[in-house]
Formats: sequence, C-alpha cells, structure tokens
Amino acid sequence: MIVYPIGISGQKLVFTKRVVAHLEAHRQLRLWNREAGGQLFACICDGDIIVQEATGPRPTDQRSRWSYLPDRPAEQQEIDALHASGYFYVGSWHTHPQRRPTPSSVDLASLAESVRLSEHSLNGFLLAVMGQEPAPDGLYVAVGDGTGVYRLEPDCRRSSLIFGKRTA
Repeated sequence: MIVYPIGISGQKLVFTKRVVAHLEAHRQLRLWNREAGGQLFACICDGDIIVQEATGPRPTDQRSRWSYLPDRPAEQQEIDALHASGYFYVGSWHTHPQRRPTPSSVDLASLAESVRLSEHSLNGFLLAVMGQEPAPDGLYVAVGDGTGVYRLEPDCRRSSLIFGKRTA
C-alpha cells in the first residue's frame, strides 16, 4: 500500500496493494500499449481515505497511445453500483507513456470541471496518473478542489505499514 499525507489536515490517503497492482498492470511499457484509465472508489475510515477499488479500462472506452476518453454512461453505472456497496467515488486514474508522469493541461482542466459539475460532499477529487515506473515513483497523485491542483507526496516510511504492522 502507499500512504499520502493530506496537507495539514492530519488525514491520510491510502492506496491499497490491490489498487496499486491494478494501476501498474496497465502501464504503457511497449510502443503499442494504449492509455488506460478508470475511476477510484474509497471508504472513509477514521477520517482517512482508503482507496479500495479501481475500475477500468472498459471495452467501450476510446483509447490510443496518447489519449484516453472514458465511456461516461458506464462510469455513472460504476458510481451507482459501488455507492450502493458503500464506496465513494473519489477520483480517476489513467496512464501516460512517461517514466514518471505529469498531468497534461487537459487532465488538469478535466479534474477541475469534474469537481465543479459533480454533485458530491467532498472537498475535491483525486487524479492519479500511472507512468512506466512502478509506484510510488511512477505514480503521480494530486487533489483538485475546482480552483487548484495539489500534488501529494507519498510517506515512504508508512507506505509499507498497515496499522503498525509491516507487510511484504
């Protein structure tokens, strides 16, 4: 798992091992690999945000080496289904064919628009961009609140710990 402290709030954003493995499975390591993406879903535990589900890519998404356009109706179906199971939509993820990715201006504009146009009770949404290197180095994670984007840096001391117990 990877732990990201969230500013001065004292909260933590946690990507479970399963979610990290899902993102890494879609890295664009070969020239013919197309961008992939999906949505991130979490539970809120003691104020911490635990990302436990990552969806996508879907067969109905439009994908190329340099772009990813999700199937919006399918995304809404995922949100409805996972919300009924107790998960909150917290953001999206996609890949870039860079070793250590940075979001494009389109990525940042899309994040801001999602926050402004969605009905939600969150302070913002996540953007995760998976590059070619394994996480955490190859994973760019940021929070967007509709007006700004704030990159989160992993807490490497805590990223291999689960509630005080070391994991393999």
